Amino acid sequence: MSKKIKVAIDIRDLRISKTGAKTYLQEIIREFKKGKTGFTFCFIDTWLPVYSGNNKLLKIIEHTRFFTWKQLGLPIISFLKGCDILFCTDYFLPLLKLNYKTAVVFYDAFFWEYPEQYNTAWLKLLNIFGVGAAKKANAVITITEYSKTQIVKHTGLDTDKIHAIHLAPKSVLQSEQPQTISSVNSKKYILHIGVLEKRKNLLRLIKAYHLLREDGFDEYMLVLVGNSISKTKIDDSENIRKLIQELQLEKSVLLPGFISDEQLVFYYKNAAVYAFVSMNEGFGIPILEAFQNNLPTLISNNSCLPEVGGNAVITCDPYNESDIKDKLKMILQDESLQMDLIEKGKKRLSLFSWQNTTKELLELFEKIQTDS
Repeated sequence: MSKKIKVAIDIRDLRISKTGAKTYLQEIIREFKKGKTGFTFCFIDTWLPVYSGNNKLLKIIEHTRFFTWKQLGLPIISFLKGCDILFCTDYFLPLLKLNYKTAVVFYDAFFWEYPEQYNTAWLKLLNIFGVGAAKKANAVITITEYSKTQIVKHTGLDTDKIHAIHLAPKSVLQSEQPQTISSVNSKKYILHIGVLEKRKNLLRLIKAYHLLREDGFDEYMLVLVGNSISKTKIDDSENIRKLIQELQLEKSVLLPGFISDEQLVFYYKNAAVYAFVSMNEGFGIPILEAFQNNLPTLISNNSCLPEVGGNAVITCDPYNESDIKDKLKMILQDESLQMDLIEKGKKRLSLFSWQNTTKELLELFEKIQTDS
């Protein structure tokens, strides 16, 4: 009987990651814990405290702890546990390889596409430790072909080393029962799920919504579910609130902030249309969650979004408020189009599952383990 491949997974990121990165790690852990033929798994966490606040001194200390973990603690533990492969889902591997092979996840190329939005020192460390270790890795995993193209363009990583493996919607949403929300009326709102950052293009979505109301669709609300973020260079929440006031939309645009999964299910199940008009995305899990909840969906015609949405969506120019408005109007006033999108969404969704994601990951791990 052949020896099982022992895979170490760094799970430290569960303490601090949010949105898509956290979903990714949670879902693959859930799948791996079910047991996979030919594999054993070792989930490794740090013994060091993890700080997630905004105090500058404590953040510096936290970064020091992070790199101490990645470059010393994690490789030593992985070696002592006799792991064959070390898998990290947060851009960073140890530069030190101690008799094991390595694989790392680069979700997208945002760090390099928008360097002005990130701390200069952090970007330097990312290029030294993150990209440096990725060049030595046996495999780099990303989440769409679009992201793969952008990562190769900005980092110089070997394209043959990078593997695009798609994601899936959060499995917890399938089991949650919707919680009634008194502040919205069923089927009378346009929905967006995501943090309030500039890349999400919410200012243009609000302007498009304002134009839609002027065209007579004033019975619909706009619901923007998501938190502001601590990184001031990226956060757009203050501008969003100012624009809502300027356009006198305080009673029409709802900002519920962070919500529970039960509330999230309600918002998905009872919306009229899902609008995802980002300027750039690495994948776009909410598209699949909209399909999962029979929600006709509008997306941007750029980045990875058409790759994920396929023929089950309507696309728009995210830089043109009038086009966003026209496409929303087209969906809202055409019931046959809505039903067509819903049916196509169901078929499209069948192509994405965490079972498929982990199956492809394990096939890749098996390949890099057997390669010399």
